[in-house]
Amino acid sequence: MRILIIEDEIIIARFIEQQLIANFDCSTAVALNQQEAVDTLPVFLPHLILCDINLKEEKDGITLVDTLRQQYAFEVIFITSYQSKAIIERALQYQPLNYVIKPADEAAIFAALKLAWPIVAGNPTLGKLQERIPFDRLLSSTERKIVQFILQRKTTREIAAMLFLSPYTIKNHRHSICRKLGLKDGNNALLKWALQYKELLR
Repeated sequence: MRILIIEDEIIIARFIEQQLIANFDCSTAVALNQQEAVDTLPVFLPHLILCDINLKEEKDGITLVDTLRQQYAFEVIFITSYQSKAIIERALQYQPLNYVIKPADEAAIFAALKLAWPIVAGNPTLGKLQERIPFDRLLSSTERKIVQFILQRKTTREIAAMLFLSPYTIKNHRHSICRKLGLKDGNNALLKWALQYKELLR
C-alpha cells in the first residue's frame, strides 16, 4: 500500500512515517507543502493520504484533498490540531476514514491505520487516476440539475419549487440518481458525492 503524508512540520511528518513503516507493510512519501503534494501525486499514486488540515497556506488540507480527488482516487485520514465542531463537520463531508487529533502518539496513529487498512486494501479502484464519469449518458438533464441544486444545499422542497415538480417526484429522482451512482440513500451520501465530483458537474 502506498501512503502519502502531507504535513508541513517535518518532525511530525517523519514521526508518522516511522510509525507506518514500523507497523504496516507499506511504502511512504512525505509532502511538506501543497506544491510537493501536487507534484508527488502523479508519480506516487497513493492509496491513502494522511493530511494535516492547517498547512499554513492559502488553502487548507480539506480544500487540497477536494482538489486532488478530482484527479486521483484515494482515501484520506485527517491529522490535525483543529478541534472545532465546524472544522470537523466540514472535514467529515469528504468522508475521511478517520480524524486524528494532534498531538498524535503511536497508539493513535496505529489505531487509525488499523481501522482504515482493510477498507483501503479491499478497494481496487484506489491508487489510480480518477475515472471520469460520463454524466451526459449516466444522468438525465433533470437529474443533473437536481445534483447541482443539492450541491448548493437546496432541500427537496426547494428543488421541487424551482423545477416546478412535486417533492415526491424529486425524491424519486434522488433515489434513481443514488441507484445509478451506486450510493446508499440517506446520510447525505448524494451531497458528499456531489462535493467530491463538483468540478465534473459544472
